[in-house]
Amino acid sequence: MTVKTLDDMDLNGKTVLVRVDINVPVEDGRVTDATRIDRIVPTVRDILDKGGKPVLVAHFGRPKGKPDPAMSLSVVVPELERALGRKVTFAGDPAVANKKLVAAMQPGDVLLLENVRFHPGEEANDSRFAAELAALADIYCNDAFSAAHRAHASTEAVARLLPSCAGRLMQAELEALEQALGAPERPVVALVGGAKVSTKLDLLSNLVRKVDHLVIGGGMANTFLAAQGIDVGKSLAEHDMAPTAREILHRAEEAACRIHLPVDIVVAREFRAGAEAQTLPVADCPPDAMILDAGPQTVERVTALFGSAATLIWNGPLGAFEIPPFDTATNAAARAAADLTREGRLVSVAGGGDTVAALNKAGAAGDFTYVSTAGGAFLEWMEGKTLPGVAALEG
Repeated sequence: MTVKTLDDMDLNGKTVLVRVDINVPVEDGRVTDATRIDRIVPTVRDILDKGGKPVLVAHFGRPKGKPDPAMSLSVVVPELERALGRKVTFAGDPAVANKKLVAAMQPGDVLLLENVRFHPGEEANDSRFAAELAALADIYCNDAFSAAHRAHASTEAVARLLPSCAGRLMQAELEALEQALGAPERPVVALVGGAKVSTKLDLLSNLVRKVDHLVIGGGMANTFLAAQGIDVGKSLAEHDMAPTAREILHRAEEAACRIHLPVDIVVAREFRAGAEAQTLPVADCPPDAMILDAGPQTVERVTALFGSAATLIWNGPLGAFEIPPFDTATNAAARAAADLTREGRLVSVAGGGDTVAALNKAGAAGDFTYVSTAGGAFLEWMEGKTLPGVAALEG
C-alpha cells in the first residue's frame, strides 16, 4: 500500500486533523446506532497514545452548505465520550474560535468541530476552506473511507496541504480491498446480487476482468435469464437491459470468467412473508409467478464454488432476503462462506448496499474476513474507479 499510516508519522506534540465518518442515525435527539462512532475509536486512541492531539472533522446529514441546528454534530458528543472513555470538547463554527480551542488543547484532549457541511466550501472542495482547516493542525489523517469517493475539502483538498496518512479504519478498508481485488489469492469468486443490472453495470464490467467466477443473484439474475430466452413470468427484471446482459456474458467469456446463474428457483404469486412458494427448475417459472429466491440446487452449487475458492467478494443478496422464506438462499450461502472463513480456507470481503444487513440477518457477518460499511465508496472501488480521498493520500 502506497498510503502512509499512523505508524509512519511522528505525532508527539502534534495536532492531528482527523476526518471521520460519524454520520449516525439519530431519533429524538439520541444516537440509535453507534457503530460508526465505535469504529473510529482505534484511530483516535492511537493518536492519543502517540502524544497527538486529535481534532475531529465530520459531516452529518445534508445541510446544503449552511448552518442547520437540526444537523449539529453536538448530538453525537455523548456517544463519542462513551466510546472514547473521555471528555470531548465540542467546537463552535467560527474559524477564529476553533483556532483558540485548538491552541488551548492539552495532551489527552479531543476536540470535535461542528458539521463541516455547514460550509459551502466543503462540498465545493474549495481551496480556501481547505486552507482554513489545514491551519488548525500539523498533520492530516483520513479515517473516513466511506466518504473517500467524494472530492470534498475535508477529504481531498486538505490532504494536499498537510503531511497526510490513513487512519486505522481507512487502512483496514484499503488492505481488505487490496486482498480481495488488487492482489488476491486465486481462484477468486464474486457474488453480486440485488435488484437491477442498470445500477451495477460498471461493477459487473470490472469484475469479469478481475475474477475467475461471478455468481449473479436477485433481480439481476432474472434479467440475465430473460436475456437468454428464459421466461421469468412476473419477476422483477429489466427486459430493456437484455442486450447489455448478453454483452457482459460475452465479455466474461473473453476474459475466461465463468458466470453462474440460478439452475432452480423459488417462486410465489405474492410478495409477502410466509407466502405459498414452489421450488422449480429455472426454465419452469409460471407466467403468473415471481422468482423471489434461488433454489437449493443453486445454493449447493454456490457453496461448492466457495469451497473451491481462495477469495470471495460479496455484494448483495441472492433473493428477497428481507422476507422469509425468500431469505433461505442468502442465509445458507452466507453461513457457508462464514464457516469456510472461520476454518481459514477462504478470504471473504463483503460490502455495499444491502450486503451488511443481509449478512447480519444470516448471523454470518462476524466471521467474514472483512465487512465494509462504506457503501458507495466500496462499490466505486470495486468498479475500478479512483477514489479522490485515497488518491490525495497517495499524492
